[in-house]
Amino acid sequence: MFKIRKTKDVEPTAPGQVNIKRKSRVPGVMITQHVEEIPEGMSTPDFTRKPIALTIQEGKFAFFKAIVVGRPAPTVTWMRNNGEISDPDRYKVVYDPNSGEHQLQMPDVSVDQADTYKCFARNEYGKAVVTVVLNVIEVGYKKCKAMQQSRTAIRQTPEDFKKALKNKVEIEPKEEKKEGEIDERFWELLMSADKKDYESICAQYGVTDFRWMLKKLNEKKKEREEEQAKVVEKLSSLKSIELKPCGAAEFELELSQDPTSKIFIYKDGVMTPFTADTEVKHGLRQVGKKFGFSNAEDAGLYLIEIDGVKIFSTDIKIPNIDFLVKIQEVNALEREDAVFECVLSHPMAKIQWTGKNITLEQGDKYDITVSEDMLIHTLVVKDCLQLDKGIYSAVAGLKSCSAWLVVEADNDPNMLGKKKTRRTTQAGGGGSDLLKIAQEQQAKLQMERDEMIAKAKAEAEAAAAAAAAAAAEAAAAEAAASAKATATNAAASGGGAAKGAASAKAAAASKAARPASKAAKPAVTGDTGKNLKPSGGPDSQAETQPEAGPQHDQVEEKKSEAMPTDEQANEDEEEALVEQKKKRVRTGPLVPDTIIDPGVYFTCGLSDVTAVIGTEAELVCKLSSEDCSGVWYKDGKEITSTEDVCIVKDGAFHKVLIKNCKEEDTGKYRFEADGRKTEAMVTVEDPPRLNTDDLSEFSKPLIIKVGQNAAFKLSFVGREPMKVQWYNEGEELLDDTNIKIEKSSSHSRLLLTKCQRKATGEIKIKIKNECGTTEALSQLIVLDKPTPPQGPVDIIESSANCIDFKWRPPKDAGGCPITNYILERQQIGRNSWKKLGKIGPDSKYRDVDVDHGRKYCYHIRAETEQGISEMIETDDIQAGTKAYPGPPTALKIESAFKDCINITWCAPSNTGGTNILGYNVEKRKNGSNLWSPVNSPDEPIREKKYAVKDVVEGMEYEFRVAAVNISGVGEPSAPSEFVIARDPKKPPGKVIDLKVTDSTYTTLSLSWTKPKEEEGVQDEAKGYFVELRSAETPEWGRCNTNAIIMTSYTIMGLKSMAMYWVRVVATNEGGDGEPQELENYIIAMPPPVRPKFTDRKMKSFMVTRAGNSTRVTINFEASPIPTITWLKDDMPVSKRVTVSNADTSSQLLIPSSERSDTGIYTILVKNLVGQETFSVEIRVTDDPKSPGPVELEENVPGTVTVSWAPSSDEKRDDRLHYMVTKHDSVKRTWQTVADHLFNNKFTAINIMPGREYRFRVYAKNDMGISKPSESPVWEVDKKREKFRLNLSTAKDCSFETPPSFSVPLKMHTSPESYECYMTCAVKGNPKPHVTWYRNNISLNTNTNYYITNTCGVCSLVILRVGSKDNGEYMVTAENSLGRVECSTKLTVQD
Repeated sequence: MFKIRKTKDVEPTAPGQVNIKRKSRVPGVMITQHVEEIPEGMSTPDFTRKPIALTIQEGKFAFFKAIVVGRPAPTVTWMRNNGEISDPDRYKVVYDPNSGEHQLQMPDVSVDQADTYKCFARNEYGKAVVTVVLNVIEVGYKKCKAMQQSRTAIRQTPEDFKKALKNKVEIEPKEEKKEGEIDERFWELLMSADKKDYESICAQYGVTDFRWMLKKLNEKKKEREEEQAKVVEKLSSLKSIELKPCGAAEFELELSQDPTSKIFIYKDGVMTPFTADTEVKHGLRQVGKKFGFSNAEDAGLYLIEIDGVKIFSTDIKIPNIDFLVKIQEVNALEREDAVFECVLSHPMAKIQWTGKNITLEQGDKYDITVSEDMLIHTLVVKDCLQLDKGIYSAVAGLKSCSAWLVVEADNDPNMLGKKKTRRTTQAGGGGSDLLKIAQEQQAKLQMERDEMIAKAKAEAEAAAAAAAAAAAEAAAAEAAASAKATATNAAASGGGAAKGAASAKAAAASKAARPASKAAKPAVTGDTGKNLKPSGGPDSQAETQPEAGPQHDQVEEKKSEAMPTDEQANEDEEEALVEQKKKRVRTGPLVPDTIIDPGVYFTCGLSDVTAVIGTEAELVCKLSSEDCSGVWYKDGKEITSTEDVCIVKDGAFHKVLIKNCKEEDTGKYRFEADGRKTEAMVTVEDPPRLNTDDLSEFSKPLIIKVGQNAAFKLSFVGREPMKVQWYNEGEELLDDTNIKIEKSSSHSRLLLTKCQRKATGEIKIKIKNECGTTEALSQLIVLDKPTPPQGPVDIIESSANCIDFKWRPPKDAGGCPITNYILERQQIGRNSWKKLGKIGPDSKYRDVDVDHGRKYCYHIRAETEQGISEMIETDDIQAGTKAYPGPPTALKIESAFKDCINITWCAPSNTGGTNILGYNVEKRKNGSNLWSPVNSPDEPIREKKYAVKDVVEGMEYEFRVAAVNISGVGEPSAPSEFVIARDPKKPPGKVIDLKVTDSTYTTLSLSWTKPKEEEGVQDEAKGYFVELRSAETPEWGRCNTNAIIMTSYTIMGLKSMAMYWVRVVATNEGGDGEPQELENYIIAMPPPVRPKFTDRKMKSFMVTRAGNSTRVTINFEASPIPTITWLKDDMPVSKRVTVSNADTSSQLLIPSSERSDTGIYTILVKNLVGQETFSVEIRVTDDPKSPGPVELEENVPGTVTVSWAPSSDEKRDDRLHYMVTKHDSVKRTWQTVADHLFNNKFTAINIMPGREYRFRVYAKNDMGISKPSESPVWEVDKKREKFRLNLSTAKDCSFETPPSFSVPLKMHTSPESYECYMTCAVKGNPKPHVTWYRNNISLNTNTNYYITNTCGVCSLVILRVGSKDNGEYMVTAENSLGRVECSTKLTVQD
């Protein structure tokens, strides 16, 4: 039997199957892996887009979308918690192969479908599951009741908003649109759209009567403003929805409203939940009176409502655009232009270009262009420098593509220290291939457009034919019914002539039906198409009334009676048709914008053209038909062909060619054909222009000698004013002592006087006006004598027979090549210098005329055509002395085998003044002190490498090398590293179990296991390198320069919250092994920790004196660094409050507290892992003011009632209470008789006659006690009467009375945790028994209540009032004569 398992059932596990829980990158997705190891190239299922919770009105269309990945491709199933989804009428599971979306659709959703749903993705390696909630809003009585409650409810916080959605939303009932009516979305869009968008919106909804539309729109706007005035005081700054490059969309408005009013957002009639958090899918942010709404990826009509009144609506359409050809990586040389090009699938006027996360705009640095078909988009990065390299992106709608720009440096040594010359070449670009792809796509789009038009035309013709047939049948039926009725009447009267009249009338009716059926065709076309407004408008009535109506029938009937013959009837029919044509009134515009049968239309419209003055400008458009002609207009005036303007018709192409453009040719050009029109702007610019001959002469290099003057002059034309700037090697030249600049409207001249050699370089003139910029380049070369030759002088050979040495050429040859070097020689000890003469252009010299043992010094000068340089002097050079060479350097082991070891070295830097004749190599075994020669001393090694074959396998050796020259053997080099004579090792394998053991914001700790050894495949690892790559760079960098032998490493100096990829490479003598990377990238942050507070005792209540500062410090721990929000009574704190946040603490400071700062302050600590909140109540108060005057009154003998006027602070402090003290003339001390009184009256008992009493009343709060208010003296006179005894006859007398209350209980309201005092007075004889009850439960035995009965005054005291003490209290007094009751109610405030 087939069973659909509910989501609450536990899925069984197959034998041998494991359940490994894994975390997905998408929050809320749980992955279960069924195998321990997943084969390479395979993966468990996962969600790249999970379903989103939905709140929707019943009867609407509800759906969930999900996109899954995994190899092999997973299967997707849907389930619900409480119920099944097997009913195909209520649940439809759909898969879209184009977008990869799996959908669960619920048409006509009902309340019983509200539930928690789960989506499963399974393959053989595991499964992934995600949970989503569907809330369905009921319509009807419950909705109306919820709306009434929402208008009286207290405004809730964003956290409670989801709870309020079910009860406070108002959804309009679903109504079916009648035929001919316009969709309400049309009016909602027009309400908030700009006027420039009216035409496109009307074309979308098929409305062409703009006068009627504007009139109707004004009426609806007035109605909307009247409704808005009830709930909104001011509405302004409406900004329609805008699609952002990140994929989100935003719209905003400013409004003043009642704070208690509720704001609702609807998308396509379905309420959209939102919160104050802008990081969620739908967010609301409020800054003063400005509201900003943000949402992501959802297209549709958005509507804002406040208390059921529509405020604002806007529509978003996400363009369905993709990249056919994405931008590619460009490698450019320095100072070369780089070109990025892409091809779109649909035309788009403008896309967004970004470079290194910065939006790029058209300017001097970047050139952004679009092709005529708006499919090819190009970005040119001009004059690339090293700073320009990085990632560049193109964004079109929700699609984007990126590529690297790599700028290669110019390493020409001759250009060191100089600015490189600007290159005229371009790197990158797609060339003709992109143009071919764009042309194919344009043809494809045109074909689709033609197919849509043909299909719409066919549907319109079919609908028109059906409507005409229906109208003809209706007219025929009506005529037959009329004829039948006439015949019946004629038969009743018995007149045969009446039958003829009836037949004639029927014939006339059938003739009248024919023009009606003909007229029905355009009416049907207009109704089914997109150009006629709905029926019922005033213009539509004017058109249809002359064609068919009661008056027309009467005219036809009279004519048929007057002319009964067929000939007369035909004449009558022709006259009626002529009259009917005269009476027709056109209702639509002359040229409809959008029709089902388009006729002639533009397949390619005009495009704006910018031309330079004196050149040609061409405007071209294309019609769908070659047989149609049109008219050209400029600024509303018709133009014809002239000498300078040529109008050409080439088949379907229509062109206007403007020759020799002038400034007056600028204007708006329009082409009209068959009621269609297209417009474009022609802009004639006059940028700076240079004469070709003058430019050619200017570009020639100018060569002068030092100290001479250099002049550059260039003529130009262009629109004034023009800005002229001169540059030398990129630095702007300004008027100075040696710089003179002449400027005029037609030329500019630069004069450089007394030029020096450093003035050599590129001379550039830059001319700029409002139309453009032009540049011209030239070269200035200043010739001078060379600088001295450069040292140091290197001695090639210094022997008894010769001295051979060399030097470096001058740093600057002065602009001319070196022709000769002139040398002089001095023998040390003599004063004279011997001229050796000119030796040629080579910078070396061999002197053979030397004496053995003598020292010589030389002067060297360079000579060019411009003169002789200063000289340099060499150090003393001795001929014929013994100078041994220094030790060779960089001795290293190239390779080692069991029978041969190859070593290499470098020549010594000190050759001893002579040539090196060879090298001697020595070896030494490990542990031995004896160096043995490898080669014969008489046969030195000529090359700087040697293969040592005299080795024993397995032994360890070290080597050293000594150089030999004519003087002998020099000092040996430092020993090499020890090397074992054995065959080379294989590189090690990959490290095992690479993992992260710890991480912080700046460090990352790794550990791994050494790779396994496999003989002949991979040998033992001797060390490890840790490599790191950040997200911004594609290159790996090593963290350690020398290999480490430990299997753990800590990377230091990371950038906080940056993304890195990490890998470890094992190495040995055989080389580096393959790197082992971590599976995922690493973010520099500590391990995720859910926010929690670290203080053990956190104060939840604080009292502060007004004027003092208030400081609240909260310590916590969380990772990653959380976002911290402080709220006061669930609203953002005011600007007076200073909040200081750190990584592990947050402090709230109120510099000068005021009473208005009293409230509950809540801190919200939130990060990716979770959130935590804590609230503290801060009460700002001051010493209370004294109560008002005190009055005394006796209500019951033996008691006195003390009453007083309340303190002025009572209204501002809900915790203020009173204390009463008593003083009598006998005890003479003040005693507290009552405390924690929240009313203004107290009854004191045990008042003795003959004593004087005084009372004091104090006001108390959390800060302290006030000064007392004292009562007047109270005294009850003690009456003394004379004792009289009148004996009379004894009578039985009874003093027994039933119980009664002389002072009943009063209602009590007390704050929580305060003391409550209830009292009443009862009398009766015998003494009644008093019992207290709460909610009919006796309290006399309850120890939580203090109950007393003193002289008939019964009291009940609750020491700490809590919420459990709420209820009705009752006291009963009972004796043998009766029973009485008295009750009251206690309300405890939170």
